[in-house]
Amino acid sequence: MSNGAPGPTPGFLVWRLANKWRVAVDRAVAPLGLTHAQYCLVASLHGMQRTGERPSQRRLADHTGLEALYVSKLARALESAGLIERTRDPRDPRAVQLSLTGQGQAVTREAIAVVQQLLQQLLEPLGGLDGPRTEAFTDELTTLLDVSLAPSAPHDDSTQSDDTAQSDGTTRRRAP
Repeated sequence: MSNGAPGPTPGFLVWRLANKWRVAVDRAVAPLGLTHAQYCLVASLHGMQRTGERPSQRRLADHTGLEALYVSKLARALESAGLIERTRDPRDPRAVQLSLTGQGQAVTREAIAVVQQLLQQLLEPLGGLDGPRTEAFTDELTTLLDVSLAPSAPHDDSTQSDDTAQSDGTTRRRAP
């Protein structure tokens, strides 16, 4: 084992990559009047509508991994911008269904093309969108996203001296 300082943890690297991606998408879709979070919402909605689904805000929250309250806030802003329509579900008056307007479909198609180019650029070191390393990377990310995270146990102070704090809030165990 190396005597130098421990390298970054996987959690720190995932956090850094997620932030890099969010900033890049924010910049790329800003000329279309979207933020990264709004893009996630309209692109997901676009894909769901293509399969005939008219999802509720709750369903879209589950699909995107965003909090339901945040999806509601984003949906109201996108509705004000004329990109989506929010209507009450006839089967459940408490639920709000979402759909893209004609303008929303046009903006979303353009945004998807912009983000696909950005994704190709990001994944170029792995062989691009269709490369075998990208496929393996996608499989690994999917595996990690499928793991259910239970609340952690309280931290035992007796192990504090063996841990190194990381800027993503995780700790990394130092070798004894």
